[in-house]
Amino acid sequence: MTITYLQQVDAAVAEVRRRAGEAVPDVAIVLGSGLGDFAGRLGDAVSLPYNEIPHWPSSKVIGHEGRLVIGRLGSRRVAALSGRAHFYEGHDLRTVSFATRVMARLGVKALILTNAAGGINVQLTPGMLMVIDDHINLLGSNPLVGANEDAFGVRFPDMSEVYSRRLRGVADDVAREQGLGIGHGVYVAVHGPSYETPAEIRFLRTIGADAVGMSTVPEAIVARHMGVEVLGISCISNAAAGVLPQPLNHDEVMAVARQARGAFAALLEGIVARL
Repeated sequence: MTITYLQQVDAAVAEVRRRAGEAVPDVAIVLGSGLGDFAGRLGDAVSLPYNEIPHWPSSKVIGHEGRLVIGRLGSRRVAALSGRAHFYEGHDLRTVSFATRVMARLGVKALILTNAAGGINVQLTPGMLMVIDDHINLLGSNPLVGANEDAFGVRFPDMSEVYSRRLRGVADDVAREQGLGIGHGVYVAVHGPSYETPAEIRFLRTIGADAVGMSTVPEAIVARHMGVEVLGISCISNAAAGVLPQPLNHDEVMAVARQARGAFAALLEGIVARL
């Protein structure tokens, strides 16, 4: 018997509830490259390796641990996703956004998406954090392609405010209180896994992108499809190709993300406390 996508999602939801309890997380946080250590800050936590959750996709990318941790951060119950699946790994976008569907079906109302990104805007230097104001989808597809599942959302969801103005304001308030200088900008998602060429970066700058990466956008689209409020934050891990006269490599991305994780963790904790 063929199992539907909705049934796959609900099977994963049932297993998470069985293992972690019926209490619904207030917020879910997807932890990007080099940022997975944040999951260790959760108290009274239950850790579920992705390969133990039905139909949950695995990630083989260095810096993505591959586990779902549900616990407490202050007074909030939080689900931390330490790693994500990527389009460039060969997954389709429905698979890439599967975890987002599960979080929404669990009852999560706010989703914080984090990533490591290349800085296109020269004012965004390595180590800075950028709140995502909007995105450009250059993945060549959309996670909503195909028959619409009415249990998830409407056929043509509005995308005029993908990243919540309210949550962006919360992030600004917390950063101000912490004395943390953060940027704002437009994130563009590209297919990868190769880094962009200098010519492509010039093109992306021309169309209005401030930072570039290979994730986040499918999750944000699916979250809005399901009525979940979204906040996106990029750790600028490197200057994009051609901005500086040096090659790019994943080790650099990971090193900068690790250096920024203290400030990133403090910002996330402050934001969660305000939600």
